[in-house]
Formats: sequence, C-alpha cells, structure tokens
Amino acid sequence: MAPATLERAIGPVTATLLVIGGVVGSGIFLTTGLMAANLPSATLLMLAWAAGCLFAITGALTYAELGTMFPNSGGVYVFLREAFGPLMGFLYGWVTLLVVLCGGVAAVAIGFADYFSYFFPSVSPGVVVATLPIGNGWAIGANQLVAVASIVILGAVNYVGVRSGAGTNAVLTVAKVAGLALLPTFALVAGGAPPEWTPVVPPELASPGAAFGIALIAVLWTTEGYYFLTYAGGEIRDPARTLPRALTIGLLSIAAIYLTVNLAYLYALPMEQLRGTSRVAERAATAMVGSGGGTIIALTVLTSTLGANTAVILGASRLMYAISAHGLFFRATAAVHPTYHTPHVAIAAIVAWSSLLALTGSYEQLFTYVVFASVLFSMFGGLALFRLRAARPGAARPYRVWGYPVVPALFVVGSLYLVINTLAERPVESLSGLGLLALGLPAYAYWSRRKA
Repeated sequence: MAPATLERAIGPVTATLLVIGGVVGSGIFLTTGLMAANLPSATLLMLAWAAGCLFAITGALTYAELGTMFPNSGGVYVFLREAFGPLMGFLYGWVTLLVVLCGGVAAVAIGFADYFSYFFPSVSPGVVVATLPIGNGWAIGANQLVAVASIVILGAVNYVGVRSGAGTNAVLTVAKVAGLALLPTFALVAGGAPPEWTPVVPPELASPGAAFGIALIAVLWTTEGYYFLTYAGGEIRDPARTLPRALTIGLLSIAAIYLTVNLAYLYALPMEQLRGTSRVAERAATAMVGSGGGTIIALTVLTSTLGANTAVILGASRLMYAISAHGLFFRATAAVHPTYHTPHVAIAAIVAWSSLLALTGSYEQLFTYVVFASVLFSMFGGLALFRLRAARPGAARPYRVWGYPVVPALFVVGSLYLVINTLAERPVESLSGLGLLALGLPAYAYWSRRKA
C-alpha cells in the first residue's frame, strides 16, 4: 500500500478566509488600550496601525512570489532553506515552532479565556485553581485551563481532516468579520465624540520614537500570521493563482477592518478611558450602545480567537511536517494519517506545546516573544527573495512581486528597524528569543547526524 499523502483541498475562497482567519484573532480586540498606555495620541495610534498593516502587505506580496516558486508544505521554512541552506531553514523552523506559532496559539487562547470570563466570571484571570511545587510555586489559573481546553478542541478539529480545519475556520471567519463590522456601525448610530487629533505628540510623551516602536510591536502581533497560508502550500489547489490572490485580498481586507475598527474605538472612548484598557472592544461597544453591545462583541471575540487558532494549528502542523520530512526533526511528526490525510502526530505535538505555553505566560509577554522572533526571520525572508532572484534568475516564477525591488526592500528595512527597536525596548524577551535561537544550533547538529 502506498503511504498516505496530503491532498490539495484548499480552494481560493477558503485560502483567502484562512489568511483573514489566521490574522484576525484576539489582538484587534485587546491591544489598542495597551498601545494607548504608551502612546496616548489618537493620530500616532492610527499611524501605527497604518504602518503595521503596510508592513504586513509588503510581506504578503514578497511571500506570494516565493510561495508560487515553491508551492510545497512548509512555506517560509522552504524559502529560507532554498535561499540560504538547510541550517537557516532549520533555525527558522526551530524558533517559529517553539515560539512564534505555538506562542501565538497560546496567546490567542489566553485572549479567548479572558473574554470567556465575561460570561463565566468564575474563570476570570486571577482565579487560581492549583499551585504546583515548582520554583516559588507555579500558580495555574482558571483562565489558563480554559485556554488549554480551547487548544485541545481545535487540535481535534484539525486532526480529522484539512477540510474540517479549513471549513471551521471559514465559518468562524465570516462570523467574526460580521461582528467586527458592528463596531463602526455602533459608532455611526451612537454618534460618539470625534477624537482629539492634536497635539500629534502630547507634552507628556518623553520619547515618541520609542513609544511608537513599542506600539508597532502590538500592531505586528495583530497582523502576525499573514504567511501561515504558505505553510499549507502543498494542499492548495492551483497555488500559482490562488496564493497571490488570497494573500493580497486577505491583507487588504484586514487593513480596512483594522483601521475602521480603531477609528470606532477612538470615537467611542476618550483617550483617558482608552489608556490601559485590556478588553477595549467590549468597553467601546458598551459605551456606544450599552451592555447588549458589549455582549455581542464578547461573543465576536470568542468566535474570532477560535477561528484564528484553527488556522494557526493547521499551518504550524504543516511546518513541523515539512521539517520532519527533511529528516531534521522527529520522524514520527512526518507521518500522515491514512484516513484523514493530515499530519496527525505533528498536530498533537503542536497542541501539547501550545498548551504548556498557555500555562506559563501572560498575554502581553507571549505576544512580545512572538513578534521579536517573527520579525527577525521576516528580515531573512525578504532577503531570500533578493537572493533567489540573483542565484536563480531563470527559475519559474508564476507571480512576480509588484513594485520590485522597492516593496521587498521596505519589508526588509521595516523588519530590521523593528528588530533593533524591540531589542532596545524589550531586552529580556528579545534576548530570550536569541537564546532559544542559539539552542537550535546543537539541535541541528544532532538531527543532521541522525539523518546522515
């Protein structure tokens, strides 16, 4: 009997919804208040959101060319491997799996649990259900257990087939976009006060450049995931046409959603109420139309976070599958289920590690780890396009990035700026990410010897 293989079951509409669903998670509902605490300027907040969305669009266009060159499972891992060799590809996969993807799943699941407590206060953050005798005492919160339960359920959905995972994401994405559309509608109906656009730089803002950079970290967290679709390149029908269109349409849609929703926040809440607010979408909706609006938004957040994690688990398992298929990870995680045609062992591994991260970190800590590691390799992802253009000028490129070389250059320069700024403003999280990257070197040596 021939071994089971992945099947090309993702069409253009489903692919576009995977892009939107993988990006729009908990961030748009939670981060604007945290950003306003560091950047109390309506004008600079909107500029940060616009800059972050523009950065993601340049990245999507760059990866669209690379994705059509290598329409296989693995995405950015494959691009870096082809451009810079197996070590670079492995280090990307190592950090991305251990921090970016699984950390992202954990952070989004914590966001889900935060809003779940709107309906069930007994599982609110701060409610401790157990303390383990590890270190100074490892407290397990009720909200963390809710987060783990959501991860396990979504892992099971992905386990039983790519159509199941992609289909669930499609339904949840449509529902959450509809819910997000209510926020600007509420603003129009309620007729909130226009935000104060001046002064652009408030007098109390001592270091506007640094504050803007910190705000960008949060924006990039909300756009993190636009490239997840490339991980499932081996399961996309007609990838030469589907990948570029899905990435472009998906990112332009996300930019329109994010800018409109943040404008609604600014109309609903004055800056002094916005600053430091965690569940900003709920508070804004409640301010505009009362408690009923807050309930609707809380339900939308639950839908949104579930849809995002469905897409991320699908993409992360394909990345682990691709690395394992090259002999650079556990052989078992390269297995494909004979009935469901999914990398079932990889899915189980992603669920287990993400659940552990959800039990060990807070929302803001997790997304800072995620963003630093992601933008570090985004820089190399952009450089991979230039490298392959020079090294393989005659290679088939069904899609060529629009605006070359300016668009991919903006992606590389933007990534470099964010790496430097995050190192300066969040050194502990950044250095931890670099330490994990260094640990990938002996891991690569071990698996390379096993493969040989």
